[in-house]
Amino acid sequence: MTPAPPALEIEELSLSIAAARVVDGVSLAVAAGEVVAMVGESGCGKSLTAQAVMRLLPDAVRHQGGRIRVAGQDITALPDSAMRRLRGRALSMIFQEPQAALDPLATVGAQIAEALRLPLARARPAVRAMLEEVGLSDPERRIDQYPFELSGGMCQRVMIACALIARPALLLADEPTTALDVTIQAQILALLRRLAAERGTAVLLITHDMGVVADIADRVAVMYAGRIAETGPVGALFAAPRHPYTALLLAAIPRLADTPKSRLAVIEGRVPMPGAFGAGCRFAERCPLADARCTAQAPPLRDLGGGRHSACFHAERVG
Repeated sequence: MTPAPPALEIEELSLSIAAARVVDGVSLAVAAGEVVAMVGESGCGKSLTAQAVMRLLPDAVRHQGGRIRVAGQDITALPDSAMRRLRGRALSMIFQEPQAALDPLATVGAQIAEALRLPLARARPAVRAMLEEVGLSDPERRIDQYPFELSGGMCQRVMIACALIARPALLLADEPTTALDVTIQAQILALLRRLAAERGTAVLLITHDMGVVADIADRVAVMYAGRIAETGPVGALFAAPRHPYTALLLAAIPRLADTPKSRLAVIEGRVPMPGAFGAGCRFAERCPLADARCTAQAPPLRDLGGGRHSACFHAERVG
Protein backbone atom coordinates (compact mmCIF):
# COMPACT_ATOMS: atom_id res chain seq x y z
CA MET A 1 0.00 0.00 0.00
CA THR A 2 1.41 3.38 -1.00
CA PRO A 3 1.92 5.62 2.06
CA ALA A 4 0.07 8.94 2.16
CA PRO A 5 2.20 11.93 1.12
CA PRO A 6 3.20 14.44 3.81
CA ALA A 7 0.66 17.18 4.45
CA LEU A 8 3.45 19.65 3.60
CA GLU A 9 6.62 19.03 1.63
CA ILE A 10 9.05 21.88 0.94
CA GLU A 11 11.88 20.97 -1.42
CA GLU A 12 14.93 23.24 -1.91
CA LEU A 13 12.92 26.46 -1.53
CA SER A 14 14.86 29.62 -2.38
CA LEU A 15 13.56 33.20 -2.13
CA SER A 16 15.34 36.45 -2.90
CA ILE A 17 15.01 40.18 -2.39
CA ALA A 18 16.80 41.91 -5.25
CA ALA A 19 20.09 39.97 -5.58
CA ALA A 20 20.13 38.64 -2.00
CA ARG A 21 18.97 35.11 -1.16
CA VAL A 22 16.93 35.48 2.03
CA VAL A 23 15.76 31.83 2.01
CA ASP A 24 18.29 29.44 0.51
CA GLY A 25 17.60 25.78 -0.25
CA VAL A 26 15.14 25.06 2.57
CA SER A 27 13.67 21.54 2.62
CA LEU A 28 11.15 20.35 5.20
CA ALA A 29 8.22 17.93 5.51
CA VAL A 30 5.31 17.85 7.97
CA ALA A 31 3.14 14.74 8.36
CA ALA A 32 -0.57 14.68 9.12
CA GLY A 33 -1.19 15.30 12.83
CA GLU A 34 2.41 16.40 13.40
CA VAL A 35 3.52 19.73 14.86
CA VAL A 36 6.83 20.97 13.45
CA ALA A 37 8.33 24.18 14.82
CA MET A 38 10.54 26.40 12.70
CA VAL A 39 12.62 28.50 15.06
CA GLY A 40 15.23 31.21 14.62
CA GLU A 41 16.08 34.86 15.14
CA SER A 42 14.06 37.64 13.54
CA GLY A 43 15.00 37.95 9.87
CA CYS A 44 16.20 34.37 9.45
CA GLY A 45 13.54 33.63 6.81
CA LYS A 46 11.06 31.52 8.77
CA SER A 47 8.03 33.79 8.24
CA LEU A 48 8.89 34.22 4.55
CA THR A 49 8.93 30.43 4.25
CA ALA A 50 5.40 30.27 5.69
CA GLN A 51 4.24 33.07 3.38
CA ALA A 52 5.71 31.18 0.42
CA VAL A 53 3.65 28.13 1.38
CA MET A 54 0.51 30.29 1.42
CA ARG A 55 1.63 32.05 -1.80
CA LEU A 56 1.30 35.38 0.00
CA LEU A 57 4.82 36.72 -0.42
CA PRO A 58 5.41 40.50 -0.39
CA ASP A 59 5.91 42.04 -3.82
CA ALA A 60 9.63 42.58 -3.18
CA VAL A 61 10.28 38.85 -2.60
CA ARG A 62 10.85 36.56 -5.58
CA HIS A 63 10.56 32.79 -5.74
CA GLN A 64 13.92 31.67 -7.12
CA GLY A 65 13.53 27.89 -7.01
CA GLY A 66 12.19 24.85 -5.24
CA ARG A 67 8.86 23.07 -4.91
CA ILE A 68 6.05 23.20 -2.36
CA ARG A 69 3.51 20.37 -2.13
CA VAL A 70 0.40 20.35 0.06
CA ALA A 71 -1.19 16.90 0.52
CA GLY A 72 0.78 15.74 -2.51
CA GLN A 73 -0.31 18.60 -4.79
CA ASP A 74 2.40 20.85 -6.21
CA ILE A 75 1.18 24.39 -5.53
CA THR A 76 4.34 26.15 -6.71
CA ALA A 77 2.97 27.26 -10.07
CA LEU A 78 -0.78 27.07 -9.47
CA PRO A 79 -2.79 29.96 -10.97
CA ASP A 80 -3.87 32.54 -8.42
CA SER A 81 -7.53 31.56 -8.84
CA ALA A 82 -6.76 27.93 -7.96
CA MET A 83 -4.62 29.01 -5.02
CA ARG A 84 -7.45 31.14 -3.63
CA ARG A 85 -9.71 28.08 -3.66
CA LEU A 86 -7.12 26.09 -1.68
CA ARG A 87 -6.64 28.70 1.05
CA GLY A 88 -8.91 27.91 3.96
CA ARG A 89 -9.70 24.47 2.59
CA ALA A 90 -6.40 22.65 2.06
CA LEU A 91 -4.24 25.07 4.05
CA SER A 92 -4.88 27.90 6.50
CA MET A 93 -2.86 30.35 8.54
CA ILE A 94 -3.15 32.11 11.88
CA PHE A 95 -1.18 35.22 12.77
CA GLN A 96 0.44 36.76 15.85
CA GLU A 97 -1.87 39.81 16.05
CA PRO A 98 -5.42 38.39 15.97
CA GLN A 99 -7.16 41.71 16.63
CA ALA A 100 -5.33 43.21 13.64
CA ALA A 101 -6.01 40.20 11.40
CA LEU A 102 -9.76 40.09 12.10
CA ASP A 103 -12.12 42.48 10.29
CA PRO A 104 -13.34 45.03 12.88
CA LEU A 105 -16.51 45.68 10.87
CA ALA A 106 -17.69 42.06 10.62
CA THR A 107 -19.09 39.88 13.37
CA VAL A 108 -17.15 36.89 14.65
CA GLY A 109 -19.72 34.52 13.19
CA ALA A 110 -19.64 36.11 9.74
CA GLN A 111 -15.83 35.84 9.59
CA ILE A 112 -15.81 32.16 10.57
CA ALA A 113 -18.64 31.41 8.11
CA GLU A 114 -16.63 33.12 5.36
CA ALA A 115 -14.03 30.34 5.68
CA LEU A 116 -16.80 27.90 4.69
CA ARG A 117 -17.83 30.19 1.83
CA LEU A 118 -21.36 30.21 3.25
CA PRO A 119 -23.62 32.96 4.61
CA LEU A 120 -23.85 32.98 8.39
CA ALA A 121 -27.56 32.08 8.32
CA ARG A 122 -26.68 28.69 6.77
CA ALA A 123 -23.41 28.15 8.61
CA ARG A 124 -24.55 29.17 12.10
CA PRO A 125 -24.78 25.63 13.61
CA ALA A 126 -21.28 24.76 12.28
CA VAL A 127 -19.87 28.09 13.52
CA ARG A 128 -21.38 27.56 16.99
CA ALA A 129 -19.91 24.05 17.15
CA MET A 130 -16.48 25.33 16.10
CA LEU A 131 -16.53 28.07 18.75
CA GLU A 132 -17.34 25.42 21.34
CA GLU A 133 -14.46 23.29 20.06
CA VAL A 134 -11.94 26.11 20.51
CA GLY A 135 -13.18 26.70 24.05
CA LEU A 136 -15.02 30.02 23.78
CA SER A 137 -17.66 30.45 26.46
CA ASP A 138 -21.26 31.31 25.45
CA PRO A 139 -20.63 30.63 21.72
CA GLU A 140 -24.15 31.62 20.67
CA ARG A 141 -23.56 35.16 21.95
CA ARG A 142 -20.00 35.34 20.56
CA ILE A 143 -21.27 34.69 17.02
CA ASP A 144 -22.90 38.13 16.93
CA GLN A 145 -20.12 40.04 18.66
CA TYR A 146 -17.37 42.08 17.00
CA PRO A 147 -13.64 41.55 17.58
CA PHE A 148 -13.29 44.73 19.65
CA GLU A 149 -15.69 43.20 22.20
CA LEU A 150 -13.32 40.26 22.83
CA SER A 151 -9.97 39.92 24.61
CA GLY A 152 -6.74 39.08 22.77
CA GLY A 153 -6.91 35.43 23.82
CA MET A 154 -10.55 35.17 22.70
CA CYS A 155 -9.68 36.74 19.34
CA GLN A 156 -6.89 34.19 18.87
CA ARG A 157 -9.41 31.40 19.50
CA VAL A 158 -11.63 32.98 16.85
CA MET A 159 -8.67 33.00 14.44
CA ILE A 160 -8.10 29.31 15.14
CA ALA A 161 -11.79 28.64 14.51
CA CYS A 162 -11.58 30.51 11.17
CA ALA A 163 -8.50 28.52 10.20
CA LEU A 164 -9.79 25.07 11.14
CA ILE A 165 -13.51 25.08 10.44
CA ALA A 166 -12.99 23.83 6.86
CA ARG A 167 -10.70 21.04 8.15
CA PRO A 168 -7.56 21.92 6.17
CA ALA A 169 -4.76 19.39 5.86
CA LEU A 170 -2.20 22.02 6.91
CA LEU A 171 -2.20 24.88 9.42
CA LEU A 172 0.56 27.49 9.47
CA ALA A 173 0.84 29.35 12.77
CA ASP A 174 3.11 32.41 12.65
CA GLU A 175 4.05 33.47 16.20
CA PRO A 176 0.46 32.75 17.36
CA THR A 177 1.04 33.55 21.04
CA THR A 178 3.48 36.49 20.94
CA ALA A 179 0.86 39.12 21.84
CA LEU A 180 -0.67 37.06 24.69
CA ASP A 181 0.20 36.79 28.37
CA VAL A 182 1.84 33.61 29.63
CA THR A 183 -1.32 31.97 31.00
CA ILE A 184 -3.33 32.53 27.81
CA GLN A 185 -0.30 31.50 25.72
CA ALA A 186 -0.25 28.10 27.45
CA GLN A 187 -3.98 27.65 26.80
CA ILE A 188 -3.64 28.48 23.10
CA LEU A 189 -0.68 26.12 22.67
CA ALA A 190 -2.57 23.30 24.38
CA LEU A 191 -5.57 23.99 22.14
CA LEU A 192 -3.47 23.84 18.97
CA ARG A 193 -1.80 20.63 20.13
CA ARG A 194 -5.16 18.98 20.90
CA LEU A 195 -6.86 20.03 17.67
CA ALA A 196 -3.90 18.88 15.58
CA ALA A 197 -4.06 15.45 17.19
CA GLU A 198 -7.84 15.09 17.03
CA ARG A 199 -8.24 16.31 13.46
CA GLY A 200 -5.01 14.95 11.97
CA THR A 201 -4.04 18.47 10.90
CA ALA A 202 -0.37 19.11 10.20
CA VAL A 203 0.93 22.25 11.93
CA LEU A 204 3.96 24.29 10.93
CA LEU A 205 4.62 26.62 13.86
CA ILE A 206 6.81 29.69 13.27
CA THR A 207 8.40 31.02 16.45
CA HIS A 208 11.54 32.46 18.02
CA ASP A 209 10.65 31.07 21.47
CA MET A 210 12.34 27.78 22.39
CA GLY A 211 9.97 27.45 25.35
CA VAL A 212 7.02 27.37 22.97
CA VAL A 213 8.83 24.73 20.90
CA ALA A 214 9.28 22.54 23.99
CA ASP A 215 5.58 22.88 24.90
CA ILE A 216 3.97 21.93 21.61
CA ALA A 217 6.24 20.58 18.87
CA ASP A 218 7.09 17.02 17.83
CA ARG A 219 10.04 18.10 15.70
CA VAL A 220 11.97 21.33 15.28
CA ALA A 221 13.85 22.97 12.41
CA VAL A 222 16.38 25.61 13.50
CA MET A 223 16.98 28.31 10.88
CA TYR A 224 19.90 30.71 10.64
CA ALA A 225 20.44 33.36 7.95
CA GLY A 226 18.05 31.78 5.45
CA ARG A 227 19.21 28.17 5.82
CA ILE A 228 18.24 25.26 8.05
CA ALA A 229 21.00 24.63 10.58
CA GLU A 230 19.53 21.60 12.33
CA THR A 231 16.39 19.46 12.50
CA GLY A 232 15.31 16.68 14.81
CA PRO A 233 12.81 15.42 17.38
CA VAL A 234 12.32 18.03 20.10
CA GLY A 235 13.43 15.87 23.04
CA ALA A 236 16.61 14.68 21.35
CA LEU A 237 17.53 18.12 20.02
CA PHE A 238 17.06 19.83 23.40
CA ALA A 239 19.02 17.08 25.17
CA ALA A 240 21.95 17.01 22.72
CA PRO A 241 22.04 19.71 20.03
CA ARG A 242 24.19 18.94 17.01
CA HIS A 243 24.80 22.44 15.68
CA PRO A 244 26.73 25.17 17.55
CA TYR A 245 23.98 27.72 16.88
CA THR A 246 21.32 25.46 18.44
CA ALA A 247 23.55 24.77 21.43
CA LEU A 248 24.11 28.49 22.01
CA LEU A 249 20.38 29.25 21.65
CA LEU A 250 19.56 26.65 24.29
CA ALA A 251 22.33 27.91 26.58
CA ALA A 252 20.81 31.41 26.48
CA ILE A 253 17.47 30.24 27.93
CA PRO A 254 17.07 31.33 31.60
CA ARG A 255 16.57 28.44 34.05
CA LEU A 256 15.05 28.32 37.53
CA ALA A 257 18.28 26.84 38.89
CA ASP A 258 20.31 29.85 37.72
CA THR A 259 21.83 32.07 40.40
CA PRO A 260 19.76 35.26 40.82
CA LYS A 261 21.07 38.16 38.71
CA SER A 262 23.62 35.92 36.99
CA ARG A 263 24.57 36.86 33.44
CA LEU A 264 22.81 35.03 30.64
CA ALA A 265 24.82 33.33 27.94
CA VAL A 266 24.99 35.36 24.74
CA ILE A 267 25.85 34.62 21.13
CA GLU A 268 28.67 36.99 20.24
CA GLY A 269 28.51 38.94 16.97
CA ARG A 270 25.51 39.48 14.76
CA VAL A 271 23.67 37.81 11.89
CA PRO A 272 25.24 38.79 8.55
CA MET A 273 23.14 40.83 6.15
CA PRO A 274 21.77 38.83 3.18
CA GLY A 275 24.00 40.70 0.74
CA ALA A 276 27.10 39.82 2.79
CA PHE A 277 26.72 36.04 2.95
CA GLY A 278 30.01 34.38 2.13
CA ALA A 279 30.73 31.06 0.45
CA GLY A 280 30.99 29.11 3.69
CA CYS A 281 28.82 28.46 6.72
CA ARG A 282 26.80 31.56 7.55
CA PHE A 283 27.33 31.02 11.27
CA ALA A 284 31.13 30.68 10.95
CA GLU A 285 32.02 34.19 12.17
CA ARG A 286 30.14 33.60 15.43
CA CYS A 287 30.94 29.92 15.90
CA PRO A 288 33.42 28.69 18.54
CA LEU A 289 34.17 25.56 16.47
CA ALA A 290 34.72 27.23 13.07
CA ASP A 291 37.88 26.51 11.09
CA ALA A 292 39.16 27.35 7.61
CA ARG A 293 36.92 24.74 5.99
CA CYS A 294 33.83 26.37 7.54
CA THR A 295 34.58 29.77 6.02
CA ALA A 296 35.37 28.33 2.58
CA GLN A 297 32.63 25.75 2.10
CA ALA A 298 28.92 25.59 3.02
CA PRO A 299 28.24 22.45 5.10
CA PRO A 300 25.41 20.25 3.76
CA LEU A 301 22.45 19.28 5.95
CA ARG A 302 23.57 15.72 6.65
CA ASP A 303 21.71 12.79 8.18
CA LEU A 304 23.00 11.87 11.64
CA GLY A 305 20.49 9.07 12.24
CA GLY A 306 17.51 8.98 14.58
CA GLY A 307 15.71 11.68 12.60
CA ARG A 308 18.55 14.15 13.28
CA HIS A 309 20.12 16.37 10.60
CA SER A 310 22.79 19.03 11.02
CA ALA A 311 24.47 21.48 8.66
CA CYS A 312 27.77 21.44 10.52
CA PHE A 313 31.13 19.83 9.74
CA HIS A 314 31.70 19.46 13.49
CA ALA A 315 28.27 18.13 14.53
CA GLU A 316 29.78 15.28 16.54
CA ARG A 317 31.83 17.74 18.62
CA VAL A 318 28.88 19.94 19.65
CA GLY A 319 27.70 19.64 23.22
